[in-house]
Amino acid sequence: MTEPLRIVFAGTPDFSVPPLLSLLESPHQVAAVYTQPDRPAGRGRKLLASPVKAAAVDRNIPVYQPASLRDPDAEEALRALNPDLMVVVAYGLLLPQTVLDIPRLGCVNIHASILPRWRGAAPIQRAIQAGDTESGVSIMRMDKGLDTGPVYLIRRIRLAPDETGGSLHDKLSHLGAEALMEALPGIADGSLAPGDQDHSQATYAAKLDKKEAAIDWHQSAAKIERQVRAFNPWPVAYTRYENANLRIWEAHAVDGVTAEPGTVMSATRDGVDVSTTDGLLRVTRLQMPGKRAMEARDFINAQPIQGIVLG
Repeated sequence: MTEPLRIVFAGTPDFSVPPLLSLLESPHQVAAVYTQPDRPAGRGRKLLASPVKAAAVDRNIPVYQPASLRDPDAEEALRALNPDLMVVVAYGLLLPQTVLDIPRLGCVNIHASILPRWRGAAPIQRAIQAGDTESGVSIMRMDKGLDTGPVYLIRRIRLAPDETGGSLHDKLSHLGAEALMEALPGIADGSLAPGDQDHSQATYAAKLDKKEAAIDWHQSAAKIERQVRAFNPWPVAYTRYENANLRIWEAHAVDGVTAEPGTVMSATRDGVDVSTTDGLLRVTRLQMPGKRAMEARDFINAQPIQGIVLG
């Protein structure tokens, strides 16, 4: 077995926590954790630590929170840690080449897609939205490009028919931790060589925008269903109803007689069937502003919705 590595970990959201915990349970030494600065959150706008910071503080790991790694002082602080390897998981800050060059073995990233497909900020949601049948994680050696570096290994999973952004997020977070542990021995002793990506096959997963959550009923029911699943739990697909945003949490495409797109064709205990340009979308869980999400059967008890046009 190779000597344990001295690792600096960089990550911020929940997705990054399982890989960090796996490293902490391994023989390797986590010398420090880098995460984004605390951000104001909630109605009181109190500063909130990232999930990665909370996990590190709980385990007495030194935490660094520079606003940028382009700052010479931040770069020097990282250099002083003398890392063998930097593991980066959804950190959220750019790493300039001078930082990438600091660790002896470079910087390794866990990316939540089968590279080169879905480079970028939102690979989980874009895979569901596009109707992909599989997803996975890539363990990649970072370079100055956006998810363009050579890949050490890829692990794949099939997408469930009812896969949501939230469920796939959790699966890939844990799969990423497993893949990292699988790759580290070969990275450490040089026996695992990364392979170049086929850049001609690259696709880009653009950052999510709340405006994308608005449902256009002039699309197929299947496409809208994928939108609903991809944007659960954020930003949550919605349609206009009584001058308010009606959030659609769960829905699936069904066959049936259609009319003008957006027309509620039926509202029963099975769900609210809305017409699209191709098939019906059966909404089974929804939410009015200021209210809790509820099953469609409970919603229709209070809202006579059949026959109206949404959107």
